[in-house]
Amino acid sequence: MAPDAAGKGILLKVDSIADAFRAEVKDGLAPPHRTPTLVGILATNAPPSRFYAEFTRKQCEGLGVRFILREVGSAVKQNEGEEARSDGDGVEEVIIEANEDDNVDGIMVYYPIFGGQQDHYLQQIVSPLKDVEGLHSKFHYNLYHNIRFITPASLASTIPSSRVTQPIIDDIPPPGTVKSIIPCTPLGVVKCLEYIGVYNKILTYGDRAYGKTVAVINRSEVVGRPLAALLANDGARVFSVDIDSIQEYTKRPRCSNPTSARQYLPHHTSHLCTLSLEECLAVSDVVISAVPSASYKVKTEWLKEGCVCINVAADKNFEKDVRDKASIYIPAVGKVTILMLLRNLLRLSHYNDVSVPYGSEDIIPAQ
Repeated sequence: MAPDAAGKGILLKVDSIADAFRAEVKDGLAPPHRTPTLVGILATNAPPSRFYAEFTRKQCEGLGVRFILREVGSAVKQNEGEEARSDGDGVEEVIIEANEDDNVDGIMVYYPIFGGQQDHYLQQIVSPLKDVEGLHSKFHYNLYHNIRFITPASLASTIPSSRVTQPIIDDIPPPGTVKSIIPCTPLGVVKCLEYIGVYNKILTYGDRAYGKTVAVINRSEVVGRPLAALLANDGARVFSVDIDSIQEYTKRPRCSNPTSARQYLPHHTSHLCTLSLEECLAVSDVVISAVPSASYKVKTEWLKEGCVCINVAADKNFEKDVRDKASIYIPAVGKVTILMLLRNLLRLSHYNDVSVPYGSEDIIPAQ
């Protein structure tokens, strides 16, 4: 794909990226593997949620995944004379039912339902053994602490592990372990960055974003903060931007210690950043925006020449002339996100195949 003849950067659609992972999912579904079952739970009549549910169904049917859509609350069509149902009516009961159904491998809930803390509560109701979206606090803990490989049995523990083991040099799980689930959208963004070469494959696994400065706009627990942490744990310097503050995430020690054998910390740390958004964008090699607002726009004039821009929000967060500065602009990542969800589904369905000795611990890459 060539840049625009007028000198603009590349407009990159993610179809080619998604195709590679679609092939991977197809391979994972091929015999002798059994067909996994995904349950989607729709609890509102919001058009975006309904659209995403039907999009999920289409993707599952195209790949041979069994998909069951459970509709509750205001998502249920009312017959004439029936009392209207409220958003979220019965959603918790349906989640628990799916948790307890041995025939169900994965659960996804179409948020927002109630919003805020009540939705966060529902995310913790979903069993981590069936959480294809990676929104359970156990997976967030693993991500924030750079715990990449786990034993499935650890998901049943109520006590977080902080045990550090020997360094790892690749992404192959040690015997008896599996990869921890990573939230779909952050993982999808990372796969896009790997595809376009922002991640340097020559560098050590777990540090391949070293040397890159990234701005992530929005610090939500669903996308922004996990994505910023994921990039920082992979070696990047990350500006995590939210409405009231900017934080800097890095796993490089702020003060070098010549007597220390460790080049960087086991996982990222966060520090308050004194730079303005304009100053952050001026030095950022990658700018990722996930602000759920049609009116929010990243100013093109503030961007670093030749940067990569990725729009994660449903609304376009970048100005129309973004490619005047950006070398690559990715306007949406949804097609990759859904493939990450289905990869997570396959991973969860295989968790039960791993033989786990009693008392095994989580594994942290202490690089």
